[in-house]
Amino acid sequence: MTPSHIAFIMDGNGRWAEHRHLPRKYGHKMGTKTLDLVVNLAMKYEVKTVTFYAFSTENWTRPKSEIDYLFQIFRRFLSEIDKYRDKNVRLRFIGNLAKFPADIVDSCEKMVSETAKNDGLNVVIALNYGSWEEITTAVNSLLASGKTSVTKDDVVSALYTHDIDFPDLVVRTGGEVRLSNFLLLQSAYSEFIFTDLLWPDFDEKAFVSVLDEYASRVRKYGGLKS
Repeated sequence: MTPSHIAFIMDGNGRWAEHRHLPRKYGHKMGTKTLDLVVNLAMKYEVKTVTFYAFSTENWTRPKSEIDYLFQIFRRFLSEIDKYRDKNVRLRFIGNLAKFPADIVDSCEKMVSETAKNDGLNVVIALNYGSWEEITTAVNSLLASGKTSVTKDDVVSALYTHDIDFPDLVVRTGGEVRLSNFLLLQSAYSEFIFTDLLWPDFDEKAFVSVLDEYASRVRKYGGLKS
């Protein structure tokens, strides 16, 4: 069975470049090409939703030069709206975008608006996303609404992902075996696959291997299925 929603922690761009004695920015550049490839593969293999962990709330501690280059990558990605709109892809963003430059926020909003009627693959980009920040924002929102006690459904409705199905599968590249503050609540009953492949090396063979591994597993839930 093909997972409906796959979430990717795209780890290893910097190390990919360093292993080739290149500046880290080249790894990020290659990582965007892998993202495009995975979007196309998701459509080919009939996955309904893919989420990409593109920039975390912790990434602000990176060198300013690296952050500025990531902003350039975001701007380039956001300028390619026609490519996604014409493929019937719907773009979404989760996270606190307010900290980003105004032009990036405006471009995100434009991309969401102009792909909103597309009914093909859902592509969710996590920008300035951190699960603890998401949870505390949700709790404060519920408190501000006057609630003194909440249900699971209340919490889910206040998350950035309130209208997105929980991921069936979380894939992390780069050899690390942790979630790094990514979709902590949403992945409570997800399957996990960790691979040593660095994100720029993640190709169709790796994608198919992930699908095969998922198909071999038996999903079990404990009452938190969305």
